[in-house]
Amino acid sequence: MARSNRPLSLASALISCTIFYSFFVFDRINVDASPAALPFPESVELCSKGVGQDRTAYHFQPHKYWLNDPNGPLYHNGIYHIFYQHNPKSALWGNISWAHSISTDLINWRSLDLALDRTDSYDINGCWSGSITVLPGDRPVILYTGIDSENRQVQNIAFPKNDSDPLLREWIKPKYNPIILPDEDLIVTKFRDPTTAWLGHDGHWRITIAALVAEMATALLYRSKDFVHWVRAESPLYFSQISGMWECPDFFPVSLKGKEGLDTSVNADNTKHVLKVSLMRTLQDYYILGRYDEGRDMFVPEDSSVIDDYRVLSRMDYGNFYASKSFFDKQKNRRVVWAWSNESDSTSDAVKKGWAGIMSFPRTIWLDSNGKQLVQWPIEEIESLRREEVHLHDLELKAGGLQDIEGIKASQADIEIEFEIPSLERAEPFDPTWLLDPEKLCGERGAFVQGGVGPFGLLVLASEDLEEHTAIFFRVYKANNSHMVLMCSDQRRSSSRAGIYKPTYGGFVGIDIEKDRRVSLRTLIDHSVVESFGGGGRTCIIARVYPEHLLTTNTFLYAFNNGHEAVKVPELTAWELATPHVNREDENFAMPK
Repeated sequence: MARSNRPLSLASALISCTIFYSFFVFDRINVDASPAALPFPESVELCSKGVGQDRTAYHFQPHKYWLNDPNGPLYHNGIYHIFYQHNPKSALWGNISWAHSISTDLINWRSLDLALDRTDSYDINGCWSGSITVLPGDRPVILYTGIDSENRQVQNIAFPKNDSDPLLREWIKPKYNPIILPDEDLIVTKFRDPTTAWLGHDGHWRITIAALVAEMATALLYRSKDFVHWVRAESPLYFSQISGMWECPDFFPVSLKGKEGLDTSVNADNTKHVLKVSLMRTLQDYYILGRYDEGRDMFVPEDSSVIDDYRVLSRMDYGNFYASKSFFDKQKNRRVVWAWSNESDSTSDAVKKGWAGIMSFPRTIWLDSNGKQLVQWPIEEIESLRREEVHLHDLELKAGGLQDIEGIKASQADIEIEFEIPSLERAEPFDPTWLLDPEKLCGERGAFVQGGVGPFGLLVLASEDLEEHTAIFFRVYKANNSHMVLMCSDQRRSSSRAGIYKPTYGGFVGIDIEKDRRVSLRTLIDHSVVESFGGGGRTCIIARVYPEHLLTTNTFLYAFNNGHEAVKVPELTAWELATPHVNREDENFAMPK
């Protein structure tokens, strides 16, 4: 199953590359009843029709055309719903509407007709992002940003046309839209993305809307008794003077103990709150932990210094992960989060492929036992896709060692590996300034730059000669009174194709490496996406890659160590994953009535 270790060839050292970054960055400033049985196939296939070397197999994406922000994820009457920003006419951004897919397991998905389209003066230029809240009587309601005929961003509402339809196939927009207009002190093109509402003890609903007020990124607060008439609070929920425009805010509670999720309206002594924002300046998602002071209707961060520099904020993910949206899954009592992971190839590639944009694989999210950070982990349903398995144990990766992992399809896999570090004595000194730019550090000290402790990790989607590969790895540094663990995802050798953005991503992992001398890595591989979880999900990095060799040959998977010291691998398990039904074109079966 696995070949013996062999030296890692330094002849394959990383080379500089000309970066052409076509990220499709559009200017958003301007421009419980019984569950319904969904007739998905009873078994999943190992290969599906129309899956090219770039198209993902088990990550969510539409059958064709453009996808961006997830909107209104929901569990309702036995069915999961995901709505998302979609261009129903092209693989490029434009004509933005709300597309809609449904599932019974968050794995297999069936697309429905558009939920919201650009039909009225208040959304004729776009049905942009928003959320869904379930009102008393178990009635879901959409709040979304419409771009009106004057190109103002206004907030609108929509209701199910038929409350008894378990699939929520049709939505109606009342004539009294818009329900919230931008006040005179607001920039009309920077006022968007209402959150899921929460209910206060006074019986009033609250939402947060992102805005730029007096050059400050602001989470405005609005209240309503009837969910139709909204009044802006005198003070915002929170604001920042240094970060620029926020968008796609998310605001939710997390329990101080355990992994169970909480309904969005919960606010108690045994909870903290998370304010998540998507920062346009960096195209990254950040979060702040704190308390929600309902008496003052304000979010109070635990660390007041976070307002001074967005670079020290915690990130949801250090990779290609943006506009994340979470929901409370009452079926399994968990909070689940999604995000948009855009393409890294060019617009011409998108037109040629006929599609662009995927969702990150859905993750359960909870507060770490230390109370200082969030933890994310792929939902447990992914285990239903596991097929062929490779299990290795008690390996030793010597300096320069490379270990083949054979026996599975390496382009569609789930790998869990644990590294044990016998000695930290040769750990290099840590520079505190690295905390502000771990990506730069990952670029300067890549997988082939030998260190004291590390780099060690995985080479995935690799050609046999290693000319193409994506490296996910760790390095350990010695700080004043502790050790710091750096996690990197390096795409610079991921493809020989031209016109592709191939960055390095990186973040520090919040674990005590001195205590256990171990660090874990889980990586999901799905053709053009590599999604990694370090330290049990304390640091996450998702990347989009496009290996040229997948067109003609097999791809390979390796564990490696390029540090001065040997590292051990107590356990390594890898599974080949089957292909579920994800919005395929061949949907010729009837939906339940």
